[in-house]
Amino acid sequence: MSAAEAYDIRSVDRGEVLRYLGYAGQALSPELDGRIDETVARCLGTARPAGCVRVFDVSGVAEKDGVPVIGLEGTALELRGHSIAEHLEGALAVGVLAVTLGMGAELELRRLSLTDRVGQVVFDAAGSALVERAADAAEARVVAAAAERGLFCGTRFSPGYGDFPLETQPILLATLDAQRALGITLSPELLMTPTKSVTAVVGLFGEPQEGTGREACGTCLCRDFCLLRRSGRTCGRA
Repeated sequence: MSAAEAYDIRSVDRGEVLRYLGYAGQALSPELDGRIDETVARCLGTARPAGCVRVFDVSGVAEKDGVPVIGLEGTALELRGHSIAEHLEGALAVGVLAVTLGMGAELELRRLSLTDRVGQVVFDAAGSALVERAADAAEARVVAAAAERGLFCGTRFSPGYGDFPLETQPILLATLDAQRALGITLSPELLMTPTKSVTAVVGLFGEPQEGTGREACGTCLCRDFCLLRRSGRTCGRA
């Protein structure tokens, strides 16, 4: 079973919230500008970011019906598709993660959908930025686990990207026991509730990977959650 870990996230990048809102440099009215800050604060106050992380050795790579399939040791989870096979090519192990903002944020989003459509749109954007920060926190745990093995992480990749099928979600969540640990459930269409939830996999490799953004701690998305920096280490040159 996977134990859930709560993440203490007290801020999100305002620029990321604006990006999710589709902002492209246009002028913001003072009212909307103020509402964004107010709604971000409300999202931070109602959300309870948490996640589960596990690392599995790669048991092998096969091909089924012309599609690459990566197996993970001791699990029924199979990572199918050309996109994920390319992303994880050469990986010795794979970190599997799920994160969520919890039902408090979900209920607030539903309330706003009935009472304040502008507030709903802004809250949705804030929630998207915040859940990605939670995914950064979970990824930092994979980075630390990789360093303990003398390995190096790639970047995360989620079901639904490329030809990595969304049908992976049920077994991925079951592998993490995410319904019990995090309260994440799936609809018949394989959509997660709470909606502000993310699943992903991260490859662990024998050599540093280019383009991960971890070449310098100052620009790394995981830096605020890094377990290695506390001991004076870095993942890129560990």
